[in-house]
Amino acid sequence: MTTIAPFQLRLHTLFALCFLILTACDHERTPDEEVADSIEAVHDSILHEEELARTEADSLVSAQPQIQYKRVVVTSELRDSLRKHCAKTKETWDSYRALTLLNRKDIQYFRVGDTIVLPNKVVEDLRMYSVFPFYYEGAKDLPKLIVISNKWQCYACYEYGKLVRFAAANTGEERKPTFPGRYAATWKQRKRLSSLDSTWVLPFTINIHQYAGSAMHQFDMPGRPVSHSCVRQFLSDAEWVYKWISVAKLDSNRRFIPYTGTPVIIHGLFDFTRKRGGPWLELANNKPQIDDLPAKPMEVEPALIPMSQIPKVVRGALPDYERYANAETELRKRGWIREGVHLRESIDYNKLRRDKRMAAEKKRRADSLARITPSIEKTLSPSTN
Repeated sequence: MTTIAPFQLRLHTLFALCFLILTACDHERTPDEEVADSIEAVHDSILHEEELARTEADSLVSAQPQIQYKRVVVTSELRDSLRKHCAKTKETWDSYRALTLLNRKDIQYFRVGDTIVLPNKVVEDLRMYSVFPFYYEGAKDLPKLIVISNKWQCYACYEYGKLVRFAAANTGEERKPTFPGRYAATWKQRKRLSSLDSTWVLPFTINIHQYAGSAMHQFDMPGRPVSHSCVRQFLSDAEWVYKWISVAKLDSNRRFIPYTGTPVIIHGLFDFTRKRGGPWLELANNKPQIDDLPAKPMEVEPALIPMSQIPKVVRGALPDYERYANAETELRKRGWIREGVHLRESIDYNKLRRDKRMAAEKKRRADSLARITPSIEKTLSPSTN
């Protein structure tokens, strides 16, 4: 069956609207009739895209091979074999991608004694390993949607409900977590140096919270939530989603209009009582696992972000200051922050280094002055002869 890409469908819709308007002019139709027909044409196009997405998702399900997983303990021999046969090369790329995706970590983090999972077959289409459903009914009206699972340390990209990308992620550590809720792409930058630490190079950065600085980007993937509330990814995934998303629109003053970029839903919580790994290591096969996605993702509550995760330099610009100020109390009531866990403040390492350099320079000048002061005093003192 020949399928039509969403872009082509939008072109068809545009041509249909032009045809309707020209036809209306020829027959002297009323403005109300023109508007009604235009709305109907757009509605029919959207329904067509939804039906196409559902059909393609059904095809994915039908084509999905049954893949079995095996838990193994890494020995030095197995580690060396994996680094050889699943290396990041053109010849072994599919094996590398499958192995690192299933374990949510890059191959250099495979340590002797670790438990990992191995698939009994390797496929190029990584969606076949997805723990997300191939079709998400709640997203059927959305051109694009990203859903990130804290629990499963991965994310899914949907177009009108159809799964188009499945990828690994490493989210925020327990004292700087990636809190559940609704976010949206705000801006993106091909190569960014962190505003908190310029030694952190962050390729393919997509900001998803303007004030907290939460973002999706490429960085080390050790296989657990370890970031400062950001969503880490492998390089190929970060590049793909960077090109795929749409950023926020600007108002007349060139300020970002909230939630006008590609919507992002952070789903669930990671079980931080686990000291190693996560539930993906306990899977027996590639059957999708997540069945509790929100029915109406655009009605998900915007993420509650504690004030501790907002850099001090931007706190004065918060649009709803009280919500951020009260967020931690509410999050603890919900049990989203474990008892005894203390959230870490955002640390501006760039400022710490500047302050350290200034202090060192001040000390150097003081030491220099201390050395020359006796000579100056001796020169200026009255003669004793």
